[in-house]
Amino acid sequence: MAVDEDLAERMRVALTGAGAVREVKMFGGLCFMLNGNIVAGTSKRGMLVRVGKDQQPSALARPGAKRMEMTGRPMEGYVFVDPPPSDDRLLQDWLNLAVAFVNTLPPKAPKSKPRRARTN
Repeated sequence: MAVDEDLAERMRVALTGAGAVREVKMFGGLCFMLNGNIVAGTSKRGMLVRVGKDQQPSALARPGAKRMEMTGRPMEGYVFVDPPPSDDRLLQDWLNLAVAFVNTLPPKAPKSKPRRARTN
C-alpha cells in the first residue's frame, strides 16, 4: 500500500480533537473515519477529502482540487487534492471543511467481519 506517511501523520495531528477518528486501509491508501464516516484519506494519488455535494463546486475551485473518480465514475461529494497542501494551515482548512460536513451525517457503527462457518 502506497501511503504518504508524512501526510498521514500531519492529518492525524490536524484531526486531533475532531471526535471519534479511526484509520482504515481502503482505496489503495489510508482513510480517516470520523464517527464511522469517511472524512479524508491519503494515497499515492493524493489526498481525498469528503466535502459534501453542496460544497463540492467551491472545493473544486481551490488549487490542486479535482473531482474524485472510482473506476471512471465521479464520486459526488468527494475531491482529490494533488499535490496535498504542504502548508499545515491549508491542510487544516481542508480537514475543517471535511469535518464540518461529516458532522452533519449520522454516526455509523463499524462493520463487523462476517464469521466463517466452522467445519468439524
